[in-house]
Amino acid sequence: MNAALPSSSLRYRSVFISDTHLGTKGCRSDFLADFLGQMRCEQLFLVGDIVDGWRLRKAWYWDANHDRVVRAILQHAKDGTHVTYVPGNHDEMFRAWLPPAQEARGVEVAGIEVRREATHMTASGKRLLVIHGDEFDGVVRYANSVAHFGDSAYTTALTVNRWLNSVLRLLGFPYWSLSQWLKQRVKQAVKAIDRFETALSADAARRGFDGVVCGHIHHAEMRRVNGVLYCNTGDWVESCTALVEHHDGRLELLDWAAVNKLSFFRSKSTPVAAEA
Repeated sequence: MNAALPSSSLRYRSVFISDTHLGTKGCRSDFLADFLGQMRCEQLFLVGDIVDGWRLRKAWYWDANHDRVVRAILQHAKDGTHVTYVPGNHDEMFRAWLPPAQEARGVEVAGIEVRREATHMTASGKRLLVIHGDEFDGVVRYANSVAHFGDSAYTTALTVNRWLNSVLRLLGFPYWSLSQWLKQRVKQAVKAIDRFETALSADAARRGFDGVVCGHIHHAEMRRVNGVLYCNTGDWVESCTALVEHHDGRLELLDWAAVNKLSFFRSKSTPVAAEA
């Protein structure tokens, strides 16, 4: 990931974001609104779990920064950016608007094209499959109740994380992510990530793509898997990352919080510019 981002480089050919989970307290909608407001691109891909329908069905949460995110996306579409929305499992309600899976076409809503999946050709000629990725998660696909339990467990981990980090902050320690630590330490979680990456890359290769762009597992990554370029955009809950394509076709993972030295301790009501 890049270490510095001068303001002059905030123009991209394409930007890919996923797993923003609007509708949850864990969403760093303040960081996301700041990113969307500063950058410009020709194509913006929303790669699933943008709105968390699972959480909103249980309890309504929506703050002013959530509104800023939605307005920024709509403004990009109004200004001529081609915005493509590929729903995920948390915003699967939007999949009901789409034609049957065997049909390639999508629908347009408020200037945004909604599709089950998308194809993107980079400036350097790489053909990329854009897909959320939950179709390759066995738990989501075959044990939906377990997936919902896992989502609740993840939400609990984020709540515990907030309390823990309140203590760490008082003691002068930096922000620490419990859920990321568990993913890296639990052997089965590491295996699940590897299986996910391998399965997605294999499907992209089978279909003749040079690479795949996805989200779903909240694990930002860009590497070659069996000869296929695998790109995971990460999330805007804890990592706050996006995949960007420069005008020469070069792809890069951008860590917005790290580049701008944004603290996860900060209050979401504080303007990002005041901290940066």
